[in-house]
Amino acid sequence: MSLPYLTPSRADALLSALARRILVIDGAMGTMVQGYGLGEDDYRGERFAPGFDVRHEPQRDAATQPGHDLKGNNDLLTLTRPDVIGAIHTAYLDAGADLVETNTFNATSISQADYHLEHLVYELNREGARLARACCDAAEAKTPDKPRFVIGVLGPTSRTASISPDVNDPGFRNTSFEELRVAYREAAAGLIDGGADTLMVETIFDTLNAKAALYAIEEEFDARGARLPVMISGTITDLSGRTLSGQTAEAFYASVAHSRPLSVGLNCALGAKELRQYVDVLAQVADCQVSAHPNAGLPNAFAEYDETPEQMADLIGEFARSGLVNLVGGCCGTTPAHIKAIAEAVEGVTPRALPTRRALAA
Repeated sequence: MSLPYLTPSRADALLSALARRILVIDGAMGTMVQGYGLGEDDYRGERFAPGFDVRHEPQRDAATQPGHDLKGNNDLLTLTRPDVIGAIHTAYLDAGADLVETNTFNATSISQADYHLEHLVYELNREGARLARACCDAAEAKTPDKPRFVIGVLGPTSRTASISPDVNDPGFRNTSFEELRVAYREAAAGLIDGGADTLMVETIFDTLNAKAALYAIEEEFDARGARLPVMISGTITDLSGRTLSGQTAEAFYASVAHSRPLSVGLNCALGAKELRQYVDVLAQVADCQVSAHPNAGLPNAFAEYDETPEQMADLIGEFARSGLVNLVGGCCGTTPAHIKAIAEAVEGVTPRALPTRRALAA
């Protein structure tokens, strides 16, 4: 028996919106953060300033020492510079985004271990969802006829359960399904408590990591006796058309379909032009919503993204007119200008029709 939704009215509003139109997801968080030119002091704030008295919270000791940099830990900005993260969320909402992603891409104990901040994982996720929730509520108050939704983001972590990081030892693994399961459940709990409308396991390069995340999410739902809609977004890592762990788009969908996701899609690594054929595959096989939020083209020699909002909107607009997608947005290199152009390109276009299971089997 399926569990009821934790927030039935929000789930119903999301499902209703998806039935009527193509919804727009926001764009890149990291790209926008880089534009602020933040320094070490911004990342530390008062709470994590060097020399902070850690007697009342000794687990901060390693992270607050002057020799341990926190710059680059964008998830931490939710706590130390919420004004910056809130402004980014608001900019995307003003540009036309229907859904904003929480600033929690690396907010798992596995990824936060790089900064000795594992003890902050639940707080980072809860506050990330709260901040996004406040921004969505403010935008929705201005346009009550257009509900806005919070996507609680669960990133891929900095490790892979399927592939050895040591070329000389193919059997070695630096993480396990169990370690990933525990890490993902802690993060999911924070996102739910912070008010996320849906959870998204995203930028999946290793399907085994994703399976651990989906297992952990279901454990958390079972413990609460209720669930949220779940979104899944994989990453085709190069023009081979496969994830890093070796699956085609079709095989990836088959591996995660058991979780009854609200949507399955693709993001990151490729631009819209390169990603189209793989989104087309998902559109043919998935009996759920299909999403696509590609990069702003392929990176140039300086690891920057050159695709303009107009170029990207033309490509994604064609996705929509061809009946391939239900949700669209942007990943690396995209800005509010890209999201505004994409939102305009898909406005009024009929969303992809969900096939019946009989049609899929035919």
